[in-house]
Amino acid sequence: MDEDIICIGCGATLQSNDPKKAGYLPASALKKAEKDESNDVYCQRCFRLRHYNEIMPVKINNDEFLALLNSLASKKALIVNVVDLFDFTNSLLSSLKRFIGDNEFILVGNKFDLFPKDSRQSKIKDWMRQEANRVGLFPKKIFLVSAVKKRNLDDLISYLDGKSRNQDVYFVGTTNVGKSTLINAIIDQMGDVQNLITTSRFPGTTLDRIEIPLENGHSLIDTPGIMTDNQLATKISPKDLEIISPQKPLKPVTFQIKLGNTIFLGGLGRIDYLQGRETSFTVYVARGVYVHRTKTENADEFYQKHVGELLTPPTKGEKVEPLKGQEFHTDYKSDLLFGGIGFVTVPEDCLVKTYTPNKIGLGIRRALI
Repeated sequence: MDEDIICIGCGATLQSNDPKKAGYLPASALKKAEKDESNDVYCQRCFRLRHYNEIMPVKINNDEFLALLNSLASKKALIVNVVDLFDFTNSLLSSLKRFIGDNEFILVGNKFDLFPKDSRQSKIKDWMRQEANRVGLFPKKIFLVSAVKKRNLDDLISYLDGKSRNQDVYFVGTTNVGKSTLINAIIDQMGDVQNLITTSRFPGTTLDRIEIPLENGHSLIDTPGIMTDNQLATKISPKDLEIISPQKPLKPVTFQIKLGNTIFLGGLGRIDYLQGRETSFTVYVARGVYVHRTKTENADEFYQKHVGELLTPPTKGEKVEPLKGQEFHTDYKSDLLFGGIGFVTVPEDCLVKTYTPNKIGLGIRRALI
């Protein structure tokens, strides 16, 4: 058979030559697939991921992903940049304008369901727009959704339906933001096949573009997630990534704190309180992240002794890059950001130093709650 068969889960071309490369399927299974007229076939990696939640590493080339994105400038298309609301700054494609040319684009903030229940959508959208504008991006519209819970999808689907009548719709973003999950939710809501595209919390699930034809003659197109060095998801093990990824709305945990106190967010985050009055800090992280308060003077020794055991994640035996810090002064009530982990709300007029592995994901914003 001369025509390539594509894995409908990740978009890779099926092959039986190298188990370490994308699209691998044992020769017997591939031969069977070649005789199947429907060609609805998953590669071995997608099959194991879907049925056993087991990740099989494959060789992938980020340059090929970038080349695919660069081709968007020559197409007439609507670009949907999907971002992770818990790692917004690092999942926003700041170079998007270079990729898409004159095409219109929208921002879709995913995982809104995990924000505390008293969060206001208007505040979150304002923050997203300000951050996008700061790096020279001006989205036509901003949507907040939950791909997993299939919430707030109606307005987005209505918008995409109108825009897709004369152009294709490309979903782009960094890895692990939920692009494929979102497309599956949209397809399901529109009454088509459920869970077509392979999804998981593991980075790099989609390996090539996946094209879903629409009745109007155009397509929804899922592109591979770009892996960047400033995302914690690409720096920790799949097991630890599961632990820090919340499954339910974050519940606040408040600590009374005074000068000389340190709060650890497992072994992946740290806050030193350097200047200010005795006050309280409110922590928003996944339930599996162990939060601990101690004295700053003992913090370094405490970390070295307990990381991977009391201070988890990382789990025992997993290596992470050294914690490095950055100072912030709060001119107003603020959220200290730990991209991919969560955030900590602190009052105005505080001087703090926050840490993550190699300062990945550190930031600050006006408090949203």
